[in-house]
Amino acid sequence: MSADSPRRLVILTGVSGAGKSQALKVFEDFGFYCVDNLPIALIDRFTELLFESRKARNVALGIDIREGEFLKGFPGTLKRLRRKGLKVQVIYMDAQEAVVVRRYSETRHRHPLGMNILDAVREERRLLLDVKAQADKVFDSSDMTLGELKEALSALLELKRTQEMNLSVVSFGYKHGLPIDADLVVDVRFLPNPNYVRRLKRRTGLDRRVQAFILREPLAKTFIDDFSRLLRKLLPHYIREGKSYLTVAVGCTGGHHRSVFVTHRLAGELQKSGYRAREFHRDIDR
Repeated sequence: MSADSPRRLVILTGVSGAGKSQALKVFEDFGFYCVDNLPIALIDRFTELLFESRKARNVALGIDIREGEFLKGFPGTLKRLRRKGLKVQVIYMDAQEAVVVRRYSETRHRHPLGMNILDAVREERRLLLDVKAQADKVFDSSDMTLGELKEALSALLELKRTQEMNLSVVSFGYKHGLPIDADLVVDVRFLPNPNYVRRLKRRTGLDRRVQAFILREPLAKTFIDDFSRLLRKLLPHYIREGKSYLTVAVGCTGGHHRSVFVTHRLAGELQKSGYRAREFHRDIDR
């Protein structure tokens, strides 16, 4: 967003269990500065300090029924914020009664009102009627996936994500164990092993001589081309489902040669296709 674009404040509220926390995470993906459960008495001063510092031009605040004064002071707070020249939008998260009750039953979380779940949901909905009337948009999350929620919020606010996905390609050695954060794991121990060539043993897969040795095997290039093509087909589907991070782990025996080379090439191919792919070599110095 450019320096002279309007400062934007999104206030997320609504029924507990309707997806407010998930919506805040979506705004984080869009590059918003997000704060949950900020007392309403602090909103005016908080926004002044934040926007004056020029550290953020897009802010999302999560406020719920636990903020008692929120119900009384909300309309007046909105007017004051808008008089300051902020572009304020109120999004109200809602869901069908049965869905909210089911979510609480599954998570076993305590409702903020502290009573029987069904009674609490009904009482909260009644208390929030005036707040709901102030909303610019009401989202019914009953049948929404996280990916659908992201798309809906993106369309409403005319936003683009700061990046479609945080994509990491990591080389590793099986002798040191699998990366614990890996989403996809591929084994490249079928490729020729430079470790058994004296002049290459102390080098890594980033060395051109090691790369040339591995590429003598025609299957190496074929594999890299085919696997990168597969990833390019899969990534849009992961993004559509709301996945913000993906780690592809490439393993060989020690994590020095084959996995390093393949990781380097895969990251390069994905970058050529427009993805912000970063490469890491976990075991290269072991």
